[in-house]
Amino acid sequence: MMDARRMAPRAFRLCFRSLFDNGRGYAFPCDGDGRVDLDELSENARNNYLYARAMVGRELSTPAVEAAEIRP
Repeated sequence: MMDARRMAPRAFRLCFRSLFDNGRGYAFPCDGDGRVDLDELSENARNNYLYARAMVGRELSTPAVEAAEIRP
């Protein structure tokens, strides 16, 4: 049986913005405290998340928690 938390849309996203290319970066679903559930991410998204964390201060800004647009 599917856990209801996994089915509910996330209300927040963790955004890593490029330091050099305005409008570029990465965003991942998270909770209100910025915690990303790695088990919910695809393998590609998980690799991107780990890359983004490693590149903070080099290519990407410190991540910020933002409200996610939830579409019905």
